[in-house]
Amino acid sequence: MTTTNYSPPVDKLLAIGDAHDSMADWPDYIALGLGPEHIPDLIRLALDEELDVADSESLEFWAPIHAWRTLGQLRAEAAVEPLTGLLHRVDDDDDDWVGEELPEVYGMIGPAAIPALIAYLADTSHPLYARVAAAHSFAEIGVNHPDSRAECVAALTAQLERFAENDPTLNAFLVGYLMDLRAVESAPVMERAFAAGRVELPVAGDWEDVQIGMGLRQIRTTPKPNYAASLVGPELAAQFAALSQRLQGEARPSGTASAQRRKAKKRDKRRQPEPRGKKNRKRN
Repeated sequence: MTTTNYSPPVDKLLAIGDAHDSMADWPDYIALGLGPEHIPDLIRLALDEELDVADSESLEFWAPIHAWRTLGQLRAEAAVEPLTGLLHRVDDDDDDWVGEELPEVYGMIGPAAIPALIAYLADTSHPLYARVAAAHSFAEIGVNHPDSRAECVAALTAQLERFAENDPTLNAFLVGYLMDLRAVESAPVMERAFAAGRVELPVAGDWEDVQIGMGLRQIRTTPKPNYAASLVGPELAAQFAALSQRLQGEARPSGTASAQRRKAKKRDKRRQPEPRGKKNRKRN
């Protein structure tokens, strides 16, 4: 088994096990004695195909997650390109861990990841949600490294400029991540994308929602669209709304814009066929 292929202290990651308990607060992996000299083995562990199809009840199954987290904590620039090779798993394997955590890893590594992510995001041969994860990475880098915010905004805006050829779902996430970076300078491009009908509304809201979210207007001047109806149909949406009001009274916001986008992403992915041949690594 793979456990024999990793030397101390990298082999300690094979014994940590389930990563769910540490989703919100990653352990201090460097305290295990891991340092820059271990980066090559950590990259190999993060990409280990044998572990990707290991028994999900085993401790080793979770080791790649602990490896890429460690690479983030080490700000391992050498891992930038290799880790992009995992992004396809968001679509191909329905791997939520890759989709949610690799952007955080890139956010920790910082601006050195920007060129590779620009190339990945622009490459239309990559699947939709892999590219969404690349876009998400710019938001993480821009927030964690304010000196790189302008470069991240420019990268997201340049991709949104291609709204006519982009998938509307990708456009919506690009808008959302620009909102996370408070990119009011990108508002003209966003407005054109909305005007062209090239933004999936349930992900980021409509243009008025976006303007309000970025502080460009105070209140709506048009009725708020029924986003639920666009997803499940007007009849079912009405039934759900009525039930919700009976159960909990006045409707309340479901969370932050980022949380709403994550929910939208999960809804869209559920419409796709279940992948075959590999066990799905789910976060919930």
